[in-house]
Amino acid sequence: MRAVRQHERNVGGNLTSLFRVLGTGLLLGGGLVSSDRSAAAAVTETDFLDDLPVVLSASRLSQPVSEAPAAVTVIDQDMIRASGFRDIPELLRLVPGFSVAYTGDNTWTAGYHGLADAYSRRFQVLVDGRSIYSPHYGTVYWTDLPLAIDDIERIEVVRGPNAAIHGANAFVAVINIITKTAAQVPGGYVSMQVGEQDMRGLTVRHGGGDASVRYRLTASAQQRDRFEKHIVEQGFDDGSYFESSKTYFVNGRMDWQLAPDSDLMVQFGLSQGDWAAGSRQPADVRSLLQPVEQDSRALYLQLAYHKVESSRREWRVQAYHTQNRFDADTVANIGGPVVVDQYLSQSRSNIELQVNEQWGPSLRAVWGGEVRRETVKSPQSYHSGETLSGELARAFGNLEWRAHERVLLQGGAMLEHHYFTGTDISPRVAANFTLAPNHVVRLGVSRAYRSPTFFEEEGNQVLVRDTGALADIYTVPSDGLAPERILSREIGYVGYWRPARLELDVRLFRDRIDDFIGQQKDDYVADPGSIVSANEFKYENLGTVWSRGGEIQLRWQPTSALDVSAHFARVFLEADTTRENYNEDIPQSAPRNSWGLLASYRLAGGWETSLGVWRSDAVIWLTEGDITRAYTRVDARLARRWKWWGGEVEAALVGQNLGEDYEEFRNTNLFSRRVYGSLGFAW
Repeated sequence: MRAVRQHERNVGGNLTSLFRVLGTGLLLGGGLVSSDRSAAAAVTETDFLDDLPVVLSASRLSQPVSEAPAAVTVIDQDMIRASGFRDIPELLRLVPGFSVAYTGDNTWTAGYHGLADAYSRRFQVLVDGRSIYSPHYGTVYWTDLPLAIDDIERIEVVRGPNAAIHGANAFVAVINIITKTAAQVPGGYVSMQVGEQDMRGLTVRHGGGDASVRYRLTASAQQRDRFEKHIVEQGFDDGSYFESSKTYFVNGRMDWQLAPDSDLMVQFGLSQGDWAAGSRQPADVRSLLQPVEQDSRALYLQLAYHKVESSRREWRVQAYHTQNRFDADTVANIGGPVVVDQYLSQSRSNIELQVNEQWGPSLRAVWGGEVRRETVKSPQSYHSGETLSGELARAFGNLEWRAHERVLLQGGAMLEHHYFTGTDISPRVAANFTLAPNHVVRLGVSRAYRSPTFFEEEGNQVLVRDTGALADIYTVPSDGLAPERILSREIGYVGYWRPARLELDVRLFRDRIDDFIGQQKDDYVADPGSIVSANEFKYENLGTVWSRGGEIQLRWQPTSALDVSAHFARVFLEADTTRENYNEDIPQSAPRNSWGLLASYRLAGGWETSLGVWRSDAVIWLTEGDITRAYTRVDARLARRWKWWGGEVEAALVGQNLGEDYEEFRNTNLFSRRVYGSLGFAW
């Protein structure tokens, strides 16, 4: 299933057929309500096989990618399966302009057009409309996310600022993960993986219910060893360098059809992680703040009520609560033993209203608001046992006007009050011009803000002896940060050649980021007699960064057997900051050229084969990262499906990085050739 077709029919018909279309749009949008101008049309099989996929993440309105106000990449189930990836962040390798790396301490990072360090602070990441980035660092804890890759319906990636719709942190991109509804996965399902680097995986799912109430329940256990343990050139030839994790989770979803015009969705998830990382060398040799062993806990609860009032109006109220907790201690030797307490707890509570309205045959809108509370507690990161908290409030609106059969105009803005930076407004305007049927040019301008995280604003990372004496200081609080500001201008083209079944997306962009937030050395004077290192840092607004370049992505499906997706990105960065090392490193923080290719072919007898190739030029990962050399990665997958005992079985053999080892984030993170097998059974 790719998308619900965008019809061009007049509104009419009965409320039941209207709800069927709107409900299907809600299904595809995860947490985003769709308001389809053709809502009265009945859903048929052809609706799921239209020329261009329909997306909801760009404007909160259901629209083909050619009518979206920003560039959007859709990663569907076919692409997920063909890639052979079993870790969710790796799917971003399928998106032009993205760099993905496993950093260390069981965390991932990603960069879009550079500026990436150990924390993906400039993305808004959503799962069914639930924001999952950390209020502490701004990163996404992918490893303990209670979500199985088998439960993902699709991922929509908005390439470019989208703060007008999703607020601060939707600074350079939005990643919207949409999971399968309970109705999509009836019956049982088991999936197992076993492979090299101690890879183990087991996922069990059951779905059931009746016409009015359906549910699904998923439980999973995952184990990974990430890299080669023997790094002779870096002095770890004793096998002491390691990255391994064991993560267990359970999640559930209930979809309740309360009435023909209303429904309720309830979700929950729990996860527990037992992680090990770093080096078994003495603490005074390795980083003092790198935990050898770490326990993680995560949970969430989400409720969403959806109501269709009429053929012209529907609304949705959503509320959720999330918590993440990490606990790790290590002992350092700084003129005597120092216990480093790395406890971290953070939470987010949120309530949101969204209203979609059809104001006329050529005019529709979406508007709403959101209130959120975030908390963080980390004695070691803030030199305090107190819980830090903050509240933010948002109001947004977006208007779509078809001024002419060939001209679509869109505009919107987000008004936001943040607990650190006060009130800002993020506007966007876009115009889509249809040159010919299925060939559209898009012009867009947007402004977005990124508010600082708790750690950027108030981080005070210290080491204290048992006696209470100061042992070392790593960071001190900022003097008050302004939000980062980006002005983004783009020209896009989306085309579809029906005879060849070829989709093409081209984007040219030029961005300017002001008040870039980075670390600056601070002249901190410690108490006399303290043993304090010479490098104390605090976050400051350091200057301006410029980014320009272009992206191309295509999807070619000439037959039902062959599916090819490919992308290419070229990025140029410049920086003018108060720190010379940033001026040198930022232009190299994105690969100058990167590209990817994923091709799958279905053979007779249920056989399927796929090949993935990804190429990246050299990259400098900022702050905690290193220079990583250019690499080419080649993956291959061979699978077969067949019927057995009334169910369906799929067996697959996947080879990852069939060429030479390459580096991820640090030069000690060597990703080697590895193979795993997978077996799945659905009934």
